[in-house]
Amino acid sequence: MTVRGRLLRGLPVDERRGQVGGVATVVLEGGDGPPLVLLHGGIECGGAYWAPVIPRLAEQHHLVVPDMPGLGESDPVARLDQPTFDDWLKALLELCDQPPTLIAHSLVGTLAARFAATHPTRLQRLVLYGVPGIGPYRMPIGLRGIAVRFALRPSAANMERFERWAFADLDAVRRRAPDWMDAFSTYTRSRARVPHVKRTMRYLVATCTKQMHDRIDVPTTLIWGAQDRFVPLALAEEAGRRLGWPLKVIDDAGHVPHIERPGAFLEEVTRTPR
Repeated sequence: MTVRGRLLRGLPVDERRGQVGGVATVVLEGGDGPPLVLLHGGIECGGAYWAPVIPRLAEQHHLVVPDMPGLGESDPVARLDQPTFDDWLKALLELCDQPPTLIAHSLVGTLAARFAATHPTRLQRLVLYGVPGIGPYRMPIGLRGIAVRFALRPSAANMERFERWAFADLDAVRRRAPDWMDAFSTYTRSRARVPHVKRTMRYLVATCTKQMHDRIDVPTTLIWGAQDRFVPLALAEEAGRRLGWPLKVIDDAGHVPHIERPGAFLEEVTRTPR
C-alpha cells in the first residue's frame, strides 16, 4: 500500500482523477446529503489531511474533497492567481447538486473568501478556518524560519519542527494515531520535494497572507484553534467583531483542530448556525 493509501485507508469516499476547469485534479467524493466541500490549506499533501473527519461528515453530507492545483496529486497550473482559482472552483462546484457549504482552511481560505465575495450565489455557507487573509497578518518570525528550512530540506527533523508549530500537543496526537501521523508526515515530505509543489507553496505564502477587503454576503463562520501559532486567535477575534461573523474556538488545539481534536471540530462544524 502506498503512503497516501495509508492516509486514506477505510474512508467512505472514492478517489478519482479528472479534469476540473481544465486542470487534472484528484478529488475524494462520497457520502449522501447536503453538499459539503472541504478545501485544504497550503500544505503539500493536499486534501488527504481531512481524513480524520471524513467518515463522520460523510454520514450527513455529500463530500467533495479536492487536492488543490499544484498540491497533493493534482497537476499544477502556470499561476494559481485569483481568476485561475475562481475558474477551477466554479468547475469543482459543478459536482454539487446545489450551492454547498464550503470549509476552507489556512492560506487557501483567503482565495476562497475572495471567491465568495464575487460569487455569492455559488455558496450556501462559508466556513473560514485558520485563515490569515481575514485581517492584517504578519507571519511569525519563528514560523517563517521553520517554513524556509522545510522548503529547502524536507527532512524528518524539519517536518518535526513544523508540526510542533502546527499542533498544540503533537505528542498526544501521535499517541492517539501513530500510524496515520507517520503516513501524514512521510507523504507530506515526499510531496514537498516535487518542484511544482514547492513553486505552488511559495506562491500561496506570498499572496494569501495579504488581507482581503471585499464584502462577503454569504453567511460566514470562523473556526479557530485556541492555541493557533500560525494564525493567532486574536486576528480571528478582531475580524469577527469587525465583520459580524460568529467565531467558534476549539480549546487545546493549534492550527489543525480537525486532526488534533476531530470530535470538537465536528461538533462545531455540524452545529446549527445561530
